[in-house]
Amino acid sequence: MRRRLRSVAVPVHRHALPQIALDAGLVALAYYLSYALRFDAGVPARYKALLDHSVTITVTGTVLVFWAFGLYRHWWRYASQREFLRVPQAMFVATLVMVGGIAVLDPAYVTTPEGLEGLSPPTGVIVFFFLLALVFTLAARFVVRLFFDRPAGGRPRRDARSVLIVGAGEGGRLVLREIVRNPDLGLRPVGFVDDNPSKSGMRIGGVRVHGTTNRLGRILDDIEPDEVLIAIPSASGALRAKVVSAARERGVAVRTLPTVFELLRTGGRMVRQVREVRVEDVLGRDPVRMEIERVGEYLSGRPVLVTGAGGSIGSELCRQIARVGPSRLVLVDHAEDNLFEIQRELVHDRHVLETVAVLADCKDEERMREVFAEHRPSVVFHAAAYKHVAMMEANPIEAVRNNAIATRVVARVAGDARVHIFVLVSTDKAVAPATVMGASKALAEWGIEASDSRYPDTVFASVRFGNVLGSSGSVVPIFRRQIAAGGPVTVTDPAMTRYFMTIPEAVQLIVHAGSLAVGGETFVLEMGEPGKIMELAEQMIRLSGLEPGKDIAIEIIGARAGEKLHEDLFNAYETSAPTEAPRIRRADRPALNPEFVEETFNQIGLMALEGDAARLAATVSDLARVRVPMKAAAAIAAESNGHLTGTAASVPAPTGSG
Repeated sequence: MRRRLRSVAVPVHRHALPQIALDAGLVALAYYLSYALRFDAGVPARYKALLDHSVTITVTGTVLVFWAFGLYRHWWRYASQREFLRVPQAMFVATLVMVGGIAVLDPAYVTTPEGLEGLSPPTGVIVFFFLLALVFTLAARFVVRLFFDRPAGGRPRRDARSVLIVGAGEGGRLVLREIVRNPDLGLRPVGFVDDNPSKSGMRIGGVRVHGTTNRLGRILDDIEPDEVLIAIPSASGALRAKVVSAARERGVAVRTLPTVFELLRTGGRMVRQVREVRVEDVLGRDPVRMEIERVGEYLSGRPVLVTGAGGSIGSELCRQIARVGPSRLVLVDHAEDNLFEIQRELVHDRHVLETVAVLADCKDEERMREVFAEHRPSVVFHAAAYKHVAMMEANPIEAVRNNAIATRVVARVAGDARVHIFVLVSTDKAVAPATVMGASKALAEWGIEASDSRYPDTVFASVRFGNVLGSSGSVVPIFRRQIAAGGPVTVTDPAMTRYFMTIPEAVQLIVHAGSLAVGGETFVLEMGEPGKIMELAEQMIRLSGLEPGKDIAIEIIGARAGEKLHEDLFNAYETSAPTEAPRIRRADRPALNPEFVEETFNQIGLMALEGDAARLAATVSDLARVRVPMKAAAAIAAESNGHLTGTAASVPAPTGSG
């Protein structure tokens, strides 16, 4: 796939102007002092003329070199070690530029032509200038950094809570620095815990590393902190669970830094973002991490459209896509409030000015054609869908219209508009579907596969994954509400399991799928072992500081109609195949006949229009459970003169590889 490269202009920000002015003054001072130090008895007249008429060249050249080295892209208060190391390099180049500029422009010759042609600064002046200017510019940055690193309010308050910090790496050091600088936080660090044995006994910022997390229980007994703070944004679920377990046993509160994904999403000071430990933090499964700037590079400089942009998946898609710099980000949603919130967040909070909010219903083909004609997206992510299983079971017509028929509509419009890439957000409930919601998403996958055959100019792909924690339709918000109400927490079956992932993980997979797609694929994330719903409920109760069965009851209510005890990621007729991405698989299966899919959609569309909910639900569910390969579909079409009878019996079981 061809990727466009863009030239990036580096503007001079408003905050850089005082920095430039100070650097210019310091460089001028260093230049004058270098002549004074070189000539103890006074600067000779001819060198005095050279000094007066070359200072502009020196200052201008140095500032331009500093700008080229990127020294004005950040505030000095946040100057990093890398930037401090860059200053000597820039100063060396600036000195060469000064000498070359004077030799080429020959400023002394302009005013004193008597024998002064070709005059250049003595070697001593050049050496003194380099050393003085380097010291001055480094000192200015160091003083500013020191000023902003000082404690804002003196000593910690008397009522400050003692904090044991888990993680003595970069995250822990940043947390310690912010606590020391901001006594108003009401925190007092009393030690570190780190799993690197070589750090045990060391002092970091005056605070001792007491040992590893294997000794956490004993350390908590000895120190008795008021709070434990997990300062490892990339910590595994197993590590977080171990810390939470040890702290809860002793009645010590636990908080955590946001994950890497959340830090990238929100920015800002680390300590200000400390939050309670959530269930997704202690799943015990290592999350999948990708560099969104790398895997999403193909979106850079392109117009991108996201349907369902106000939903849990769609809004996170918009946040991460915005980071790779699309030329335009078109947000499509039919829910006014959700659309308003995500647009406001992107434009006002994140300053993503290339954002356009479009209020539209994906089922309205005429409206979607207007949207595509106006904004001409190059890449489309179709995340609009209904997700609540029980709600869709009670409203099968809307489930099919919104999840299956609307997908076909948007895919058809995208194909006619010659969109380059179209990615459908699917679900593991589309595998051997047992509910109307799952069946509607399975048919949506059919529609995408058929569209890939019909529209050769567009690459179509589907992305399938398990339960997304915290998303609309997830069990986690339900459990939270039940715990807050005092229980009981309702679980359908003690043996029920589900695959789990976080919203950022799901979005990474979706974005990455667009770069891997060749056409017609269904991508699936390797999600590890499924987790028990019962264990999830117990974890959430404990994270709330309560005991399951004692403080909060767990009630077994039995599985609902069509609800499976265990979800699968692949159908029986699919084969799991590897992709370029180590944690992403591809579902290989026999190809569908596009004409058969077209006829199927025509028939279910007619049923939806007639409002026959019971017949539609039965037909859709039976169709979605059957995979009809090309040859079998062609035989069916010929046998029935190209028309389905409208009953499940008309669709035979798949042959061959089915």
